[in-house]
Amino acid sequence: MSPKEGFIWRRKGKPNLKPVETARRLNETQKDEGSGGVAEEAEPLSPSARMFHEPNFNVYIIAIIGCKTTVDLPVIKSNLVHTLLKHPRFSSLQVEDEKEKGKFNWIPTNVNLEKHIIVPEIEPGMDSPDRFVEDYVSNLSKTTISRTQPLWDIHILNVKTSDAEAVGVFRIHHSLGDGTSLMSLLLACTRQISDPEALPTIPVKKSKEKKHRGDYGRIWGWLLGACWFLALMWNTTVDIIMFGATVLFLKDSKSPIKGPPGVELMPRRFVYRTVSLEDIKMVKNALNATVNDVVLGVTQAGLSQYLNWRYAETKKRHEASAIGNNLPKDIRLRSTLLINLRPSVGMQALAAMMEKDTEVKWGNRIGYVLVPLTIALRSNPLDYVREAKATIDRKKRSLEAIFTYSIAEVVLKLFGIKAASALSHRFITHTTMCFSNLVGPLEEIGFYGHPLAYLAPGCYGQPHGLMVNFQSYANKMTFVVSADEGTIPDPHRLCNDIIKALELTKDAVLERGKARGTTSS
Repeated sequence: MSPKEGFIWRRKGKPNLKPVETARRLNETQKDEGSGGVAEEAEPLSPSARMFHEPNFNVYIIAIIGCKTTVDLPVIKSNLVHTLLKHPRFSSLQVEDEKEKGKFNWIPTNVNLEKHIIVPEIEPGMDSPDRFVEDYVSNLSKTTISRTQPLWDIHILNVKTSDAEAVGVFRIHHSLGDGTSLMSLLLACTRQISDPEALPTIPVKKSKEKKHRGDYGRIWGWLLGACWFLALMWNTTVDIIMFGATVLFLKDSKSPIKGPPGVELMPRRFVYRTVSLEDIKMVKNALNATVNDVVLGVTQAGLSQYLNWRYAETKKRHEASAIGNNLPKDIRLRSTLLINLRPSVGMQALAAMMEKDTEVKWGNRIGYVLVPLTIALRSNPLDYVREAKATIDRKKRSLEAIFTYSIAEVVLKLFGIKAASALSHRFITHTTMCFSNLVGPLEEIGFYGHPLAYLAPGCYGQPHGLMVNFQSYANKMTFVVSADEGTIPDPHRLCNDIIKALELTKDAVLERGKARGTTSS
């Protein structure tokens, strides 16, 4: 179905479209967007949402979406009224409480879509449409959204690139929710191409079936449970000590990819590539790992090659000498993972909320996890994945994220938002980068009837010089390198190094399979 056929969502039994303004849960005294109005029951911002407004944590989430057709603007506007605008966070202002300074509340307002949908004029016949989109998103990271309106907007770029007929850029302030929840909300606005009435299918972890055991089996199960609990306590204790040391004095090694102080205020360059998800799954199956293990492993491998080249350039060596190992010994490089501790809302619940005006739990409840990365030149590419798997398996047996969230809550209650923000900022700036991997739909989907070519999420405003995000979609995986150009002036090379690392890892799996086949024959 093409967007021009009018992919309009309606409630059953409801005819025609409503006006392009929504006044959900408004009283008669409220005015248009920007005035604030008065709500009968103002909901306060969560501590995490407030922290994302601190000058050193003013973070925005970017979702770059490639479309296989040009974007039909009237269709987008019409459908937003019946979906996204029904979410209270997308139709509310964040207004400071008159009685309590520093406290902000969610105040419902009328939404004027003309302020939220930006369609720039694009000169036809430009030399490099891909570069234009890249520059546009980079320039977007130099700006913020005024608090006189709900903190989100959509930029429609009807320009044909190498992998899409048009590009949409969603920009959402992190105070509206965590990345996982916001991506789920956007996906709840989509439908399967093969079945326009069906929501996308997101893979879920299969729970292991409990088998009936005899007396020996129960004793063995009890012993395994006791060992698991001891490992949980030990790992959590070690992670707590590392968290404290990182806050107090333990910094990552200085490296070409570690951002300088104040890097959170600098604009970002967003560069993304799409690879085969089947290749990643092949490596996953061969090593009895997970997709997350594989993408973290190839990221480590790509970073190792990139840093080796950067160190060679720094030392002003000849091109031939760059083939050798130029990495310093015992380099400490860690990534911060932001873990959503709030139970997942789920697309089904979000779609039902937008359809039936039901309530869902929402917000930021985020803990931090430290992930040490292997930076070394390995002769066997599979070693990077094995090391990543060992790290992730250990982190799964730790309460680190819950502890770091609890510490931030205690500091917030005892010393205020400034102290909590300073603690989180210090912890993050003592690490090098941020990494995430989001699971996407299993099948191709359309956004209000516009078939999607790829999904590419990222962030700006975080105190890191580098962030790497992976996003799966159908049989593809898109990864996004968002980087401060002062720290990483050549993010395209880093992307190429990650792609090369995946190719070498896949080749190593194939070679291992051939070797086993030869041996067995």
